[in-house]
Amino acid sequence: MASTDFPAEIRALRSTLADIEAVSDVEAIKADIERLSEEAGAPNLWDNPEEAQKVTSALSHKQSELERIVKLGERIDDLEVLVELAGEEGDEDSLAEAETELNSITKTLSELEVVTLLNGEYDSREAVVTIRSGAGGVDAADFAEMLLRMYLRYAERRGWKTKVGDTSYAEEAGLKSATFEINEPFAFGTMSVEAGTHRLVRISPFDNQGRRQTSFAAVEVIPLIETTDHIDIPENELRVDVFRSSGPGGQSVNTTDSAVRLTHIPTGIVVSMQNEKSQIQNRAAAMRVMQSRLLLLKKEQEDAKKKELAGDVKASWGDQMRSYVLHPYQMVKDLRTNHEVGNAASVLDGDIEGFVDAGIRWRAAARHDA
Repeated sequence: MASTDFPAEIRALRSTLADIEAVSDVEAIKADIERLSEEAGAPNLWDNPEEAQKVTSALSHKQSELERIVKLGERIDDLEVLVELAGEEGDEDSLAEAETELNSITKTLSELEVVTLLNGEYDSREAVVTIRSGAGGVDAADFAEMLLRMYLRYAERRGWKTKVGDTSYAEEAGLKSATFEINEPFAFGTMSVEAGTHRLVRISPFDNQGRRQTSFAAVEVIPLIETTDHIDIPENELRVDVFRSSGPGGQSVNTTDSAVRLTHIPTGIVVSMQNEKSQIQNRAAAMRVMQSRLLLLKKEQEDAKKKELAGDVKASWGDQMRSYVLHPYQMVKDLRTNHEVGNAASVLDGDIEGFVDAGIRWRAAARHDA
């Protein structure tokens, strides 16, 4: 225990926390809490339940953000007192406790430091995630379903609220595509590093000769629109089709034509929704996702124009960003960050925190170098 230089470690913790406080702008957070508290206390707040939910959710997020920073400061103070008392009394048990707390605070600070890197234009938004099977036939469809489960499990671990909006089942097994919302602040900034092509290598359970199969799935992450966004879609640019909702294997799950498919004619973007109870609800949900995709397309076009004007042709995302190898060895590796984990089963069960954190740091560094 004596090998740990507690004074130096505590100074480092205080320095990191000071950097986080500066980037987070604690005074601005306090001002936001005061403003949102006034809005939340308005007598007519719940006349508009949707807006009320946004206000209370934003207030809760800001309060939690401030509480995390304040509590970390208090924990560092307590750690310093514990080390001083343990040193004076030569208490090895207390020094061991201090070592454990030091490691815990260091880990929490690192996680909070990652959050401060979510400073992109839409990073604070909720997210819409779409997973599509790619090359690889039935294995790719099965892989798409594995990724859907992985992300829903990850969201569950974080306490995030999710809502599956559409699933298109493949004929034999798995999914052609699936779309779900993550209704939490900063979900887009967090999950957008998962966008790209994912590759699975394994012995195919669908091959009666037990051969190794490589399959692919694509993950798309877009920010959910807010009421302040202005994306007008003329009626003559939309084609609306209605159809009957269905489940795995073509099994009908709805006896009415309540599912809705929207096609944006100028861009060819298609959005389907079938999990709501009525056609009106499915159309509203599909319209929100359509507007979100058009918002992101508009930003991508603006960014592309800026890069063209600046002469910057450097691509930041490759076609393949992560490999999940289940045979002949177990390894999940991110090809951008080089973060890797040997326990593939754990990763596919939602333990992707390390990949997400590494991705956020990688993106922040790329933005800094751009």
